Amino acid sequence: MKKLLEIKSHQTQLQTRYKQLVEQAYNLRQTDHALSDISEYKAIKLLNKLNRLKYLNRETSRPKTMA
Repeated sequence: MKKLLEIKSHQTQLQTRYKQLVEQAYNLRQTDHALSDISEYKAIKLLNKLNRLKYLNRETSRPKTMA
């Protein structure tokens, strides 16, 4: 159970950082294309991590069925 809470906490932190990076990339789009691209790349990498955490969380919270 403690591991689930750690995963959720980490997931929340990553989501916050992802939103910041996407907003930063959007705001820089008109002024500095290179920095915008870097922020967008970092956001995509974070999104990949978030998707993996979502998958792990789904696997651990799924009730085990008897076969």
